[in-house]
Amino acid sequence: MSRRVPGIRAALALTLTAPLTLTAPLALGTPATAADQYTVTALKFTVPAGGRDCTVDADLYRPVGVDRAHPAPAVLATNGFGGSKSDGSTDAIGKDFAQRGYVGLVYSGLGFGRSGCLVSLDDPDIDGKAASGLIDFLAGTRAADDGTRADFVTLDAKGDPRVGMIGGSYGGAIQLATAAVDHRVDALVPLITWNDLAYSLDPNSAVGQGRWTVPGAFKWQWTNGFYLMGETQPLTVPSLDPTRINSLTCVHFVTRACAIIRTLNSGSYPPKATAGLLAYAHSVSPVSYLNRVKAPTLLVQGQADTLFNLNEATATYKTLKAQGTTANMIWQSWGHSGGTTDPAAGELDLSQGNLESSYVGKRILAWFDRYLLQRKSTDTGPAFAYYRDWITDPADTYATANQLPALDEKLYLSGDGKLVDNRAKVARGSRGYSNWLVPTSHSESSLSGTIGLPDPAPYDTAGTYLGWTSEPLTRTTDVVGAPKATLKVVSPKAERTQNSGDAADNLVLFAKLYDLAPDGSKTLVHRLVAPVRMPDVTKSFTVTLPGIVYRYAKGHRLQFVIAASDDAYTGNRGIKPVTVVSSPQDTGVLELPVVAD
Repeated sequence: MSRRVPGIRAALALTLTAPLTLTAPLALGTPATAADQYTVTALKFTVPAGGRDCTVDADLYRPVGVDRAHPAPAVLATNGFGGSKSDGSTDAIGKDFAQRGYVGLVYSGLGFGRSGCLVSLDDPDIDGKAASGLIDFLAGTRAADDGTRADFVTLDAKGDPRVGMIGGSYGGAIQLATAAVDHRVDALVPLITWNDLAYSLDPNSAVGQGRWTVPGAFKWQWTNGFYLMGETQPLTVPSLDPTRINSLTCVHFVTRACAIIRTLNSGSYPPKATAGLLAYAHSVSPVSYLNRVKAPTLLVQGQADTLFNLNEATATYKTLKAQGTTANMIWQSWGHSGGTTDPAAGELDLSQGNLESSYVGKRILAWFDRYLLQRKSTDTGPAFAYYRDWITDPADTYATANQLPALDEKLYLSGDGKLVDNRAKVARGSRGYSNWLVPTSHSESSLSGTIGLPDPAPYDTAGTYLGWTSEPLTRTTDVVGAPKATLKVVSPKAERTQNSGDAADNLVLFAKLYDLAPDGSKTLVHRLVAPVRMPDVTKSFTVTLPGIVYRYAKGHRLQFVIAASDDAYTGNRGIKPVTVVSSPQDTGVLELPVVAD
């Protein structure tokens, strides 16, 4: 599988400084032809955000024929982290929707491209407020810095423009942040974005998302890669806006964001300081303000994504549905870690504009058709859809359902290393492993796709992990969703150190699922792992693994593994041997969401 990172995160140098004119009129909501027309005009806005004024660099896409007498709804979008309004995919959003008759306003997020102010992690009180200022422009109630006004956007009421948002990753979370502070937003399409940055960057899969008793295992490769990308932003802009500089020790981010990185990199997690920093990451994340999001939301998440996995979108989806906000969810192939954007495979590639010919693209068009054009008869599709990479016909790669699959199949961890389907088959026994002072397991090199380097196949070193393996499967088994494992381990060394006052002394382990083929080859499903830093090693715990969509073929074997380390994460401090004891009455249980073929 490709490890290529899609263009939604690529930062290109192109900046449009003069209107671009194509030719001929448009039909609202329909695809363009080569003869259609729109103009692109570069604009600057000075907007209040987080107690200061920030300059926002934007491009306005206006379809020919759209004017005060013939208004059209608007689509607002911004870039992924490290990019700008001129990114291939971000720029394409303006073009794609202008070609379909929508007014487009595409801008560089705060701290990126030629926009001012610091990177503030899509904080609703900063980034969300800045986007709200752009909505004022679309409403016709404020002008761009050069005096340009928009009196050609459809209004639902005075000062209330009909506007939707779309974008990926950093440009996905900004939509939820904006909708939380400005209820004029009418529709959202966040792609491959996060629910809780505390879970994204420092996951503890035993504690879950939301309330943290101890930090997780620091996802150091991804996090430091983005940190360096952010800190070097001023070097990529010839004329520095002074609002983009914070201090010598935290150049381009808001101060508390830098403090998070420093603490996680330190390897020491004193309770009070760590809890405060993780609480900050939590507070600027959608999980903390979804209760204020009322706009209909179509969530699109990538199955190949070790940065923001499927559990992030699932958590957002469940919250929105529970509070009565209209929401649907699609699990597509590509994410930050690869997958396919090949139009020939039926997948969406925003930079190619293949909206009409891809399943996800059609769903996006239908979403905007329903909530921006207000065509109430439009079918916006099922509640849940997922991509199946084992299907070769592009017309049939997506399966749909009215709800998420349930955890409906149980397997038991036997003392002899087997994974059995009946508790009575569990053999009594105990097995153990020990960590080394260096990582001994590999899941991924997180940034390999970004910088074009090969990534070694996943591996675990003998003696530093435990695995439980099923018999060869007698039928094809499709797992769709987040598996869950409940188990207990014994670690006297960890028990003695876990109350030291520093959470870094708590036991860390990594849970994951493999596919073992008859020829001996071994696949770590989407290179995903579930890090655990145990709050209390004396108690049993439950691990929610990252969601997957995966077909185990007949004759293959499923293997559940807990490993002592993973080189994409920080791990144990000191040597902490682990033993797992099993008996028919007391053993670990693996639960799988299995769907019918």
